[in-house]
Amino acid sequence: MRLARGEPLEQATAGGGYRAMSAASLHLSGDLTEAQIAQSFAHQFCKPLSAPQTADLGVYRRGSNLWVIAATPFTAPLLSDANGADRRVIELVNAARAQGRSCGREAFAPTTPLKFSPLLQQAALAHARDMSVHNYFEHRGRDGSTPAQRIAATGYVYRIVGENIAAGPTSADEVARGWLASPEHCANIMDPRFTETAVAFSLNRQSASGVYWAQEFASPGAHPKH
Repeated sequence: MRLARGEPLEQATAGGGYRAMSAASLHLSGDLTEAQIAQSFAHQFCKPLSAPQTADLGVYRRGSNLWVIAATPFTAPLLSDANGADRRVIELVNAARAQGRSCGREAFAPTTPLKFSPLLQQAALAHARDMSVHNYFEHRGRDGSTPAQRIAATGYVYRIVGENIAAGPTSADEVARGWLASPEHCANIMDPRFTETAVAFSLNRQSASGVYWAQEFASPGAHPKH
């Protein structure tokens, strides 16, 4: 109906509450028979209708006009295994650390791999969920918390901390590539002072970006003496 009112396809799907990975539309007009509609589908709309990823169809008819939308809903098929996504990002991050690389103008020599930390994963998941649920994208949490405060809240005693965040990537490989291509995020990944890390993501189809990521970095500090 929104398409019929003249809204662009992307705006029409989003305005209807449908988050699409991809969508295509067709407008037919005239004294249309079922045979003519079928022929138009076969000749003009065959590709989106026959695409294996197309899952949903919307049809609206008004008078002699027919509007059709074929779409693929927002999904993150490679994120079905949260632990697998976490392991994959850490694998790619450690491969980069093993080789060394330039992050913008700053060159980093090869360094030791990062170890997984369950406490850092708690902090990463808490922030990814907060961004996802409340539809924002910042290092500072809605409660005013910093990455260091969120990490400390898990009971992790740190010497140094850092954080990468991302919004939109739908696979572990995509988010890792994006971070490595960004000088500031890449510098966190390559920083030899960090020894531990964890990654988490959160999905919300109604949010602006659909999926939000957080990666925490830290090196443990000495526990205070009692």
